[in-house]
Amino acid sequence: MPAYNAEQTLERTYSEIPFDIVDEVILTDDGSNDDTLKVAEELGIREIQVHVRNRGYGGNQKTCYNRALELNADIIIMLHPDYQYTPKLIASMAYLIANGVYPVVFASRILGKGAIKGGMPLIKYIANRGLTFFQNILLNQKLSEYHTGYRAFSAEVLRNINFNANSDDFIFDNEIISQIFYQGYEIAEITCPTRYFKEASSINFRRSIVYGMGVLRVSMMYPFCKWGWIKSGLYQ
Repeated sequence: MPAYNAEQTLERTYSEIPFDIVDEVILTDDGSNDDTLKVAEELGIREIQVHVRNRGYGGNQKTCYNRALELNADIIIMLHPDYQYTPKLIASMAYLIANGVYPVVFASRILGKGAIKGGMPLIKYIANRGLTFFQNILLNQKLSEYHTGYRAFSAEVLRNINFNANSDDFIFDNEIISQIFYQGYEIAEITCPTRYFKEASSINFRRSIVYGMGVLRVSMMYPFCKWGWIKSGLYQ
């Protein structure tokens, strides 16, 4: 659970986690300005990592994944503590990996009508669809969306990609997808309802533009690396 200022939503998210199949919860507090850390301790979360200074969304994920691998996890699921995604899908996502069907599973807001029904702003929906269309062409894939924050990985996948070389910012999400495909792994998707409300995390317009430009950069670089025309530290 990569957390930043999640004090108002952490308990609701945590309460829906299916602990009959979840062995451990790792929460990384990325320099929050609220009582996220206090709430996490009160909930009894044992694996709490703390960034004294905010390292960014990508840096937060790196800490979570590295700690999960240190604990010898078999399946690692990223769940945002802002209650935008339902933890009730954890069992379904883990099932596909545990039974060897797929090594990576994403919960997609775009499959079905989850995004619009859940209140995704129209401009974000259009941007999501546009970027995804562009990415599918350049990466030669058919994902319904590349921008979900709800993801499940086999530990093998995370051990075999160089995610620590990725950005500490939001573009980390798209860099890791390109690494997964570069190594020949497949990604499954399941339909996911989503919630947009005041306390749910979001990025502002300026950072959205920066993120979008980063998506285009990663997508255009990928085929050239795949063809061996250029080299990148992301794919070592």
